[in-house]
Amino acid sequence: MRSIVSRLIYSKSSISRLYTSGLLRNGRLLSTDSNHVDEPFKVEEAETLNVPPPPSDKLLVLGGSGFVGSHVCKEALEQGLSVSSLSRSGRSSIRESWADKVAWHQGNLLVPDSLKDVMNGVTAVISCVGGFGSYSHMYKINGTANINAIRAASEQGVKRFVYISAADFGLVNYLLQGYYEGKKAAEAELLSKFTYGGVVLRPGFIHGTRRVGSMKIPLGVIGSPLEMVLQRAKPLNQIPLVGPLLTPPVNVTTVAKVAVRAATDPVFPPGIVDVYGILRYGHKG
Repeated sequence: MRSIVSRLIYSKSSISRLYTSGLLRNGRLLSTDSNHVDEPFKVEEAETLNVPPPPSDKLLVLGGSGFVGSHVCKEALEQGLSVSSLSRSGRSSIRESWADKVAWHQGNLLVPDSLKDVMNGVTAVISCVGGFGSYSHMYKINGTANINAIRAASEQGVKRFVYISAADFGLVNYLLQGYYEGKKAAEAELLSKFTYGGVVLRPGFIHGTRRVGSMKIPLGVIGSPLEMVLQRAKPLNQIPLVGPLLTPPVNVTTVAKVAVRAATDPVFPPGIVDVYGILRYGHKG
């Protein structure tokens, strides 16, 4: 028994000496029994794994072959997003390299079946769908078509939905009643279905180079100077009756830039963004 206890005491004191005989300092083992400093511990370099980058957000642009929609598609591609588009005409007539990178789909938002497959895997939607004509036609294109898309996106679990609406132009609203009533109905549906991820952009006149067939119409010749003047005259917008007509125009590139940001930035506040908000977000870079 005494022999066993002696061995235990010896073993314990040996462990204690081993512990106190070395101190780890600055990555080196420093012996307290001598002035000898051991070499640093050698650690084998870990093998580098080729981890693929996370998949980019998949953006669906409704009306991507149109004036605003094509600029939205181009801007989204420049941001590194995966972009698809659904419109009645299908592929855009633009013959530029970026257009080949868009997955073009032909469909009609007034036919719900057009939305069954195109929403698969989509994380965000930007709708640029709108049009003019008779009262019923304008209401269906600006209202019903977008409402169908909003409901389909909500059912599919899409995270964010951006709708390109229009500024309030006062008297003009009465002349284009179906247009504005349709847009208001779509706005209400969006804010109801996408409480935390729905954004309504309300630009005024959108200017830039517009294509009509093979022709290019430089709307910026008029729109750009007006934008510079009227954005500094915001108080005039409050004048009864004529005030809304002084809403500043916005460049189509700015609208596209803000729309893509609203669709992809999780901290972009939901709700309605008026023309002055669009200009402000556009200037932030």
